[in-house]
Order: sequence, then C-alpha cells, then structure tokens
Amino acid sequence: MGNTESSSYQNHLSRFLPEEQTDIDKVFDTLSGVDGPAGVKNEKTTRKFVTLAKLKAYTQQALPEQMTVRLFNGMRSVNLPGKAAGPSEQIVKEQFVMFMSYLLKGLADEKTGIIMGMISETAGPVTGKQIQEFTEHLVTAAVHVLNYRKELKGWDLEKTQDVASGVKTLASQLLSELRPAGGEIVGADLQDATCDQSVIEDWVFRVPQISTFLSVVIRLGLLVLHSVPDEAKDLVNLVPKCKGLKGEGFVSLLDIPSIIYINSYLPTELQHKWRLLFSSRLHGESFSQLCGHIVSKGPCLLVIKDTDGYIFGGFASHSWEVKPQFQGDNRCFLFSIFPSLAMYLDTGYNDHYMYLNHGQQTMPNGLGMGGQHEYFGLWIDCDYGKGHSKAKSRCTTYNSPQLSAKENFTLDAMEVWAVGEVPETEETKGKKSVLDADPEAQALLEMTGKSRQSEGLRTPVEDDDN
Repeated sequence: MGNTESSSYQNHLSRFLPEEQTDIDKVFDTLSGVDGPAGVKNEKTTRKFVTLAKLKAYTQQALPEQMTVRLFNGMRSVNLPGKAAGPSEQIVKEQFVMFMSYLLKGLADEKTGIIMGMISETAGPVTGKQIQEFTEHLVTAAVHVLNYRKELKGWDLEKTQDVASGVKTLASQLLSELRPAGGEIVGADLQDATCDQSVIEDWVFRVPQISTFLSVVIRLGLLVLHSVPDEAKDLVNLVPKCKGLKGEGFVSLLDIPSIIYINSYLPTELQHKWRLLFSSRLHGESFSQLCGHIVSKGPCLLVIKDTDGYIFGGFASHSWEVKPQFQGDNRCFLFSIFPSLAMYLDTGYNDHYMYLNHGQQTMPNGLGMGGQHEYFGLWIDCDYGKGHSKAKSRCTTYNSPQLSAKENFTLDAMEVWAVGEVPETEETKGKKSVLDADPEAQALLEMTGKSRQSEGLRTPVEDDDN
C-alpha cells in the first residue's frame, strides 16, 4: 500500500473508535475467509479479499440476494487512490473500511457515490425507474433483516398488512422527494427522469430514511457495529415496541413499512412504544366504546379504513377529552397509508387540531381532526360507522387532501394506538371497578359530566397491555 493510499485509508479508519475498528476487522476477516491469528500472521504475504460469492455465503438468509449484490456493487465502486479506476471482483480491506466509513459515518455527498454504485453498475446518470427499484429493494431488505434478527419488537408479519404492498407505497413516497433537473416531476414521468449525482445527493440529504435503512441493512445484515454502544442508536426507535397485538384472527390495519415511516414523524420521546387501545374488530363498533378506550390515555394514533379500502388517520398529541372545544397542539398531523403513503403536518393557519364531543345539541358530536365544524379533514360521527374528509382543495389545518375514497365515507374498521409511556393517571389507577370492565358505561358517565367518586381511593395496580 502506497503512502497516498495509506493516508486516505487511515483518514477513513480514524472515523471509527478502537472498539469499532476491532469489530470491522473481525467482520472483514470472517468475510474474507480468514479467522484467527494465522490470518494476521500472514497479512504481509496474503492479500485478504471479499468476493460476491463470499458475501452471499456470509449473509445467507439474513438479506435478500438482490440487496447482497447491491452491497457488493457499492463496495466495488470505491476507488482506491493510486490504483487503476474501475470495479474489481475482489474487495480488499481498504475498500471495505472506506465503504463502511462513507455509508455509516459520511455526509450526504460522501454517501452518494456509493449509492450511485448500488443503484446502477454503469457509471453516469440513473433513471427514476432504477432509483425506485433500488428503493424497493432497500426497504424490503430492511424489513426482512429486522424480522430475521428478531428486531420487530412484538410486531408480527402475520398480524399486520402485506409487507410487499407497504414496501411499494413507502418506496413511492420516498421517490416522490426526488427533484430532478428542471423541477419536481411526478407520476409516470418520474420513471423516465434522468438523475445525476447532484440530484441523488440532494435526495439523500433531504430524505433521512435512505441513510437509516442502509444503516439497518449493513449493521444487521453484515452484523457490523450492530452492538457497539451509541453506534446503533439509529436502530433504537426505528420500530416501536408493540403492546396489545393480540386476539385470535386479528390483523392490524398497519403494515411494517408504514409503521416505521409514521413512527419517524412522532415526537422522539413517543417513538419507543405503541400499545393498542381500541380496535373495532375486537371491541365492537360503538362510539361510546371508542371514547371509553381512548379518553385520558395520552397521545395516540387513529387508523381508519373505509369500505373502499382506503387507509388513513391522524396523530393526536394530547389525551382525548370529551368537550366542545378544539384540543391538541401543532405536533398533531394527518396521514394516508393506502393507496398512497403521505404525511400532512400543521400549517399554522388555525389551531383546530383535535375535537371530541358527545351529547350536545348545539355542537357537532363526534371525533374530528383539522378543518372546521362540518368540514373536518378527518371526522368520525357519533353515529358510529359514518365519517367524512371534507378537505375541499386542502384542509386548512394540515394542508391535507381528501383522505377517504369518497368525501362522505362508511367506516370498515378502526384502530387507536397509544404512543409513548402510559400516562401517570393511568399507571396509578386502582383495582378495576364495574366501570373499568365496561368502557361504554365509563364513557357515558364522563359525557354527562359526572365524576367517578371512587377514583383515587383504590389500591394502584399495574395497567395491562390492552
């Protein structure tokens, strides 16, 4: 290795802590088929390298084959100073370390060259179609390796929606952030758009999920730096811990890619845990049952499916309370899951974030988010089963379009997930009374404005998952 190469290599190596360097050495030795002191002893005479066949043998079932090939192409794209340009079929340690340095420690401009090599083996601009294929492979590999390494934290692929459909909607959402030369391009035209390295660099800079998924694939797929303290922090809140995904035959309205995407928009302190509060398929189709399960339970996510198959919902930043005023703050948002995945955040136009009311003649009775009375961005009527998404051109509060297939929709199913820790008032509740066992009776009592006289007088017990 010449002085120029040595200097570049050492600069990249210095980005890693000593324990990280040890971990990288160990993985490379395993990949190259060298293990133990013998490999180190013969390092001056034996040039260690990784081939595609060795990489496939190492990843085996942990990664889909198409992602393993893309990782190898990314390694091949690393040009060593002082060496002839062009991809090699043998990856030496310097290339391996620089590949890790670029993708795990580098800035957007450093990552882009490697990502371009993973998108296409041919140098030069890439098409929107090639980028979409890469993105779908990346998301698929991330979900696959999370499941394979048992990192889904209680989520079950058999109790959630189809992963393949979720992959396509998430990939399309990430791809929609591309800004090819000439401005924003949408739909089929994006497939044919030509994107040079500057476009990909801008995309990687603005869409952090690309770097996050690459980190997941590398750390868990190659088992490098996955257990080093502070270095796997991007994995900590990627998938929230799931509580309450129970019930024979129950399948959530959510899919894993959508869960990951929605979770990334929640306040950081709420990203670590979700627990199921209400499911119309488990708890019945009743507005008072819905209220009984979600009132005073802390921040939560509503997920709705209409009878046309559209799936959408909203994030409530505060506990739901039954009252004739708007609630919440600018952390609330609306979202769409199917047929497209999209997020709609606060516009600052008004503070009509959350609304929950029942039993009044002069005010609307039901649950709403965004917009205004009778014209909510999302509304579930107290006559459970009916709703609307009257956004006109856009919802004033969240700039969201019509989320449902029809402006006035019929509800097929609904779920509510609490996010973050259980509120203190919930944790300190006493032993369950008749009202605890019947959320509908509890909700009706609260709607009449009457308090529970026994509240605060019972021995605290731990809240269960449901």
